[in-house]
Amino acid sequence: MISVIIPTYKSPEMLDLCLKSAIQGQKKINQIIVVVDGHYDINEEVLNKHGGYIDILNIKQNVGLCKGTNLGVMNAKHDKVLIVNDDNVFPKDWDIRLEEDWNNYHGTSTYWEAWERSHPIVLTPNQIEPYPSIFKDFVIENLGTDVKSFDLDRFWEFEQNIVKSGHNWSGSTLPIMMYKKDYLRVGGWDENYELGMVADWDFFLKCHLSDFKMCRTKMTNFYHFASASTNGDARQQAERDGHEYAKYKWGSYIQHDPISNKKYLR
Repeated sequence: MISVIIPTYKSPEMLDLCLKSAIQGQKKINQIIVVVDGHYDINEEVLNKHGGYIDILNIKQNVGLCKGTNLGVMNAKHDKVLIVNDDNVFPKDWDIRLEEDWNNYHGTSTYWEAWERSHPIVLTPNQIEPYPSIFKDFVIENLGTDVKSFDLDRFWEFEQNIVKSGHNWSGSTLPIMMYKKDYLRVGGWDENYELGMVADWDFFLKCHLSDFKMCRTKMTNFYHFASASTNGDARQQAERDGHEYAKYKWGSYIQHDPISNKKYLR
């Protein structure tokens, strides 16, 4: 069983589709935690609609994506947590497929148990996006750029027919699945990042330095509308602030890392 953490702010249409796909697409009854980061009234109709299938963590004051996600993980009742933004759509049978993916990389022999203790895994399902991005593993197919233009059944059919090509070790994008204890061990999201921009890079760097293995599975693909809830000037300013904080926090490290240096010390 999996505890799903879905932080949300002011995107009721996206949240409705996200929850519909999560609930209708699951084979088991998993814990689905919706972290409402302020503005409960805006999301109330959607939350009531799905109320029998979700746990609602209502944060009355807006605390930001990072703290909201951390609080969601702390309320998870299962060993494994799956962190998904509300602008993602779940594929059909996502839970049993992710569990199968997980078990493929977690053997039961004494060797694997010892390896897992020293090399915890962060499992990243692949994504389908409408437009190309910097992530070369993503599947590019425009199935809709907003809720109105998106057809859930069409996505499920398309995703089921994608040629599945195993996995690689290039994980480190959301969504992510990992043990709750491992998430807490590395400190979760750093709550100093405004709107969560750059916080994912920061988190994955912490995992990397803690000798976690970043596994991307191409056997399971979520759909991602990409930055639906944070666009425009606010997003750009949050990214600038995130870059500055990353430079302050990690400067001595990323100065010697060519990829990070190019992206965060420009």
